[in-house]
Amino acid sequence: MSQQRILIIEDDEHINNIIYDVLRKENFLCTQAYSGSEGKMHAAHHVYELIILDLMLPGLSGEAFMYELRTELKCETPVIVLSAKEKLDHKLNLFDLGADDYVTKPFEVEELLARINVHLKRNSKTESVSQYRHKNLFLDSGTMSIKVNNAALNLTRQEYKIIELLVKNPTRVFTKQDLYELAWDDLYIGEDKTITVHISNIRNKIKRHDKEAYIDTVWGIGFRLST
Repeated sequence: MSQQRILIIEDDEHINNIIYDVLRKENFLCTQAYSGSEGKMHAAHHVYELIILDLMLPGLSGEAFMYELRTELKCETPVIVLSAKEKLDHKLNLFDLGADDYVTKPFEVEELLARINVHLKRNSKTESVSQYRHKNLFLDSGTMSIKVNNAALNLTRQEYKIIELLVKNPTRVFTKQDLYELAWDDLYIGEDKTITVHISNIRNKIKRHDKEAYIDTVWGIGFRLST
């Protein structure tokens, strides 16, 4: 089973490290960011199952990050907000911006961990019964099958995972590292042709049933689903 990725955006290094250490012990893959701008950069180029967000951040504030995450990046990743602000109207405003949960500082790490697990389980249950359609491609994640114009594609495990990642995240650009680590469930050691070859194979298999483009190359960055 692949490890779930969590993005921690917290400018207090001590708090950031505490959260990081606790989550690593629970076998999560964690990325640490110390400003809203740094967090946005990670969210734009990588896929996470959950984001932990402080509000009082240098540069891009937590509120501004939430707004740009949901509007500009069109990212629906669950967000748990950390804040010392307790007023109801402030919390309601954050939920309006798209936050999924709210933890008041100071907090117990056990409570934060419990809330994280609730959101991850809820999200995985939703995805496990999901079916997706893009143009003439139909993906059933329950049966791990993909059809194009009603013709089943004969795919390797990694080819299926690459298409699944693209279809489930239609506005995201995936780097080669993203695709390798998520599809192979392994660390990306460096530049190689593995992803390029797999993308080429996927395109050729789809072209047998549909001349439409399904995967765009974003030069210098990676790949995304064609619009």
